[in-house]
Amino acid sequence: MRLSAALSGSLKQLMEAELKGAERAITLGVREATDGLKGELRTQITGAGLGEKLARTWRGEVYPKGQPSIGAAGLVWSKAPGIVRIYEEGATIRSTRGLFLAIPTPAAGKYSDGGARITPGGWERRTGMRLRFVYRRGAPSLLVADNSRLNSRGRAVANQGRRQGSAFTRLSGRSTVPIFVLVPSVTFKKRLDVAGAARRWHGRLPELVLRQWRLTEGSTR
Repeated sequence: MRLSAALSGSLKQLMEAELKGAERAITLGVREATDGLKGELRTQITGAGLGEKLARTWRGEVYPKGQPSIGAAGLVWSKAPGIVRIYEEGATIRSTRGLFLAIPTPAAGKYSDGGARITPGGWERRTGMRLRFVYRRGAPSLLVADNSRLNSRGRAVANQGRRQGSAFTRLSGRSTVPIFVLVPSVTFKKRLDVAGAARRWHGRLPELVLRQWRLTEGSTR
């Protein structure tokens, strides 16, 4: 008995349609995995109490941009890789000069005028005020500003006023404000699992591509 089959339509068109379906399914699956990984990493950061700002440093992109491809690939990265690595691996940071790390208090502010992290020298240049070292036995030492006060934003400023163009020292409201806490080292515990999240979403990729393939087939019927 002889069996034969006949194709209805153009073989070339059928193959092209299948290829387009595969390109679309793979690209959409890769995009879903990329967005899922980015979202999980952002959630890890906010869940660890590290703030929305650091969470938003995670970015995701699918290549090639703007077109489906059977070779689509996703990339997820952070714009603050150094900070993320510290919380992913854990680390102990010490002063490169073997002295102290100066941790700014809220009264110091976080940034200097140029946008860089505030340092004792930078704080003195910005405010025109001198810092004084205060040794504390059994507790971290301090750098403090004398004859200062806190402004409406909680920042330390010179306790001065002006009268007829001349500056004068206020007698009321002045105090000594801690500006930096000095510690020999700072230890950061592991709080993120970037590699684990990447493995989970990589493992889900075949499932996501297959689901998109079925959706693509359903939409073309």
